Amino acid sequence: MSRRLAAIMFTDVVGYTSSAQDDEAGALARLEEQEGLVRPLIAARGGRAVKSTGDGFLVEFDSALRAVECARDILTALDERNSRVASAAILLRIGIHLGDVEERDGDIFGDAVNIASRIQPLAPPGGVCISGPVFDQVRNKLPDRFEKLPPTPLKHVRLPIDVYRVVRGAEASGPPPSAASRSRLAVLPLANISPDPKDEYFADGLTEEIIGALSKLRELRVIARTSVGQYKGTTKPVSQIGSELGVGTVLEGSVRKAANRLRVSLQLIDTGTQEHIWAEQYDRTLDDVFAVQADVAERTAAALRIELAGPERSSIEKRPTSNLEAYELYLRGVHAFRQFSGLARRGEADPIPLFEAAIRADPNFSLAYSALANTYIGFAGATLDPDVAFPRAKELIVRALELDPDSSDAHTARGNLAFQHERDWPLAEQEFRRAIALNPSSSDARFWYSLLLGVLQRYDESVETVSAAIAVDPFWDLLRSELAQLEFQRGNLPTATRLAEEVLERNPDQFSMRSFLAVVYMQSGRVEEARQQAERIAASPGPMGELAAATVEAWLGSPEKARALADRGPTATGYVSRTLLAQMYLAIGDRERALAALEEDVRSGGTSFAFAYQSFGFDPIRDEPRFRALIERFRLPTEPAPRLVSPSASPR
Repeated sequence: MSRRLAAIMFTDVVGYTSSAQDDEAGALARLEEQEGLVRPLIAARGGRAVKSTGDGFLVEFDSALRAVECARDILTALDERNSRVASAAILLRIGIHLGDVEERDGDIFGDAVNIASRIQPLAPPGGVCISGPVFDQVRNKLPDRFEKLPPTPLKHVRLPIDVYRVVRGAEASGPPPSAASRSRLAVLPLANISPDPKDEYFADGLTEEIIGALSKLRELRVIARTSVGQYKGTTKPVSQIGSELGVGTVLEGSVRKAANRLRVSLQLIDTGTQEHIWAEQYDRTLDDVFAVQADVAERTAAALRIELAGPERSSIEKRPTSNLEAYELYLRGVHAFRQFSGLARRGEADPIPLFEAAIRADPNFSLAYSALANTYIGFAGATLDPDVAFPRAKELIVRALELDPDSSDAHTARGNLAFQHERDWPLAEQEFRRAIALNPSSSDARFWYSLLLGVLQRYDESVETVSAAIAVDPFWDLLRSELAQLEFQRGNLPTATRLAEEVLERNPDQFSMRSFLAVVYMQSGRVEEARQQAERIAASPGPMGELAAATVEAWLGSPEKARALADRGPTATGYVSRTLLAQMYLAIGDRERALAALEEDVRSGGTSFAFAYQSFGFDPIRDEPRFRALIERFRLPTEPAPRLVSPSASPR
């Protein structure tokens, strides 16, 4: 056994598992071709291919520089190959770390190996990521640029590790990192310094409206409110916030509202230098609040050298309403929607009456119609009767689009209605794409669009869409949950496992993701860990946790709880999705009750079937005429997906 310092490189073929399921012979041929290209390049840079990892390599170098140069050689060779060959492209992800290793019987072990293996999945397809120690060794010795990634927890790695993406070739000759990163901006929650603490809603609402105004600048990527909300009242320096969010500029400030007067103090700060790009204090009357938002957007565009096109300027300067009462009610509704649980808890404001009141105050207020429509769709089937919620949402969307045909929020709502209620997939896709074009920083539109693409088995497009959403909303766990399930569907179990574990580290009570992780463990052969997850799911309050735990335990060979729940009946524990109930029936071998539950769910307008029909839990009835009839009724792909799919709940 010997110990030494080494640069460790992991490579992995992107999408190999899924491509092998589609065309095993072709995938194997490409794998052999990749090995034939890669091995000589490793040897040429003095590397040692320690072992094959199936569709990749573990490689050791005596120099960090040689490891990165080898990675560049490999990716360049594959770029050339892909440009001249008509068959499917070969793409690798490469991760490199520098540290101590121990050699035993020709293999190497140690933290350096583990960390390199965790860095590799962070690389983009056809790209390479390196750790901070490697960056320190190569930063001034290569023509490439290096972009620091936002902090990402690495499984079983206790200390934080800086990770950089290597930007090669033509991409590296673009603008310098500081200029490029400035086009990514975060608006921190404005501090409420009003005499009345109840005016908190106004500060929160104005924050969201400024985010909306800046999001209309097509050359700017603005972090969504779900990811900036955690910084409310923070004492973190802007440099740390910039690193955590991956942004180059931060807008921060305060708002003071007293009677009809308004004071807004704002500063746009470069997170790298911590210098003020601009600062302004607005002393206005309340009816000038829209002029403040427009001025902030125009000042920011000018400071970042973003040229405003005519439609962008018109959109920024457009007043959503001239009725201040309606606007304040709308802001109160937005604030309530972010807080509302739908359980009528003491002190909670229901957003629906507030949005309704805003519409009564100004019947031409398009934003209020869109917000109310999205509220009805979001609560349909959860706290509102779908037979009431969906028709009302449609009325509101029609009116919102009449008033403002270019409302991204209204098009998102229209797409969601077509997706969840009308099952009109082409219309839903058209509306989501339109919403994203109108607001490229909309994580909501991208999230729902990614779900639609996943339902239609267009997994690669779905991953691309949800990844773009994560770029503007990095701390919204629902996006990472969706990405985990998509990677599972594509057969990438290690990445799916890592993402699910990261979500649960931040939010241990998210039982639907815990159910998903139990399934991933089960499919990976980690049966004991799957059982442990089932035990934790069973401790979740409410009928959904009980149902999920019983189903997972039945899949693991312990059907007692599922049989008892089936005998007791779902009404004894409260409402649960009949589609998820059907999976439990199948787990205990009751095909008839499973089919009946699915048919009941579809008849009642439920949407869970579209999200869950690809699950391996339905394999026992996949060829049943009644099951296939449901698929055809939903106009879903009739061929089963070639990949594993999580039996998790509908995202609503």
